[in-house]
Amino acid sequence: MKFDVILPGTSHLPDMYPWARHLSPREIRQMLTVLDTLGFASVSVSEHLGMPDAEVGRLGPYWQDALTVLAFIAAATERIRLDTAVLVLPYHHPLRLAKALATIDVLSGGRLGVSVGVGHAEAEFTALGVPFAERGAIADEILAALDALWTSDPPHHQGKRFAIEGLAIEPRPTQKPRPPIRVGGNSLPALRRAARYDGWQPNPVGFEATGIPPLLDYIRAQPDFAGKEQTFDVNWLKPPAGVEPAGGFTAAGPGERRAYRERLLEAYTEQYPALGITRTSVEQPRGVDSLAEYLDFLRWFAAEIIPAVPGRGAE
Repeated sequence: MKFDVILPGTSHLPDMYPWARHLSPREIRQMLTVLDTLGFASVSVSEHLGMPDAEVGRLGPYWQDALTVLAFIAAATERIRLDTAVLVLPYHHPLRLAKALATIDVLSGGRLGVSVGVGHAEAEFTALGVPFAERGAIADEILAALDALWTSDPPHHQGKRFAIEGLAIEPRPTQKPRPPIRVGGNSLPALRRAARYDGWQPNPVGFEATGIPPLLDYIRAQPDFAGKEQTFDVNWLKPPAGVEPAGGFTAAGPGERRAYRERLLEAYTEQYPALGITRTSVEQPRGVDSLAEYLDFLRWFAAEIIPAVPGRGAE
């Protein structure tokens, strides 16, 4: 099991990390410096370019630019990997995206992962002039273009929507043949897309972890999945439910924290692996109300949970 952290403060989801909404750049660097030393697998950032009015109440209007945040993380860390949860492919031209991601991979020393999706907010597509109904096909073509631009010699791509040729395109990613790509979504096209790449990120909105096994069986049945049995990641973005100390983490005494630890370990060593989950995001429990308390929780998690959970080694 690998443990990831979605960087607090890069989006302002209602009722999520209110203490992180006014962090200074120095405090964000401090948080990243601590994360870099603790053994978490990656730190990730999500993406929206603009929030549709109808979604502001659920998701908030504040979302930093994902590629810019990845570059900031790369500069502020040395060990931890960088990822997206998720990067919305149809928002991007593949030439520009290939250049940006390759540059981040080079400047991070080969620490980039790319978790991608097709998007759901139609108003964003309208503003960008991208056909919402074609987002799956566009995402497939962008993925094909990224592969070609990063690995073919000379780099070129000819598709229905994008034609890229006659250009020298460097740098290429440090990781060969490319950074790992994980695909988000629960639809059958998303599952088939995931089977072609390195992992799957179920969308937890309206979806429980217990729904993973039949969809994972579908992925494993795809011809493109062959040979990935030991390397394919299933990344569940939610922590175990109903295991937090009743009065919150910060106020919990030693006995309550020991019980919390045992409940987490049961989930991470038994329940999650039984569902096929290989990595998960760590959210703060209730009762954490400041950067200092959040960093205390991360240190506790790194000391009490990560060493006790079997993993598959470094990526």
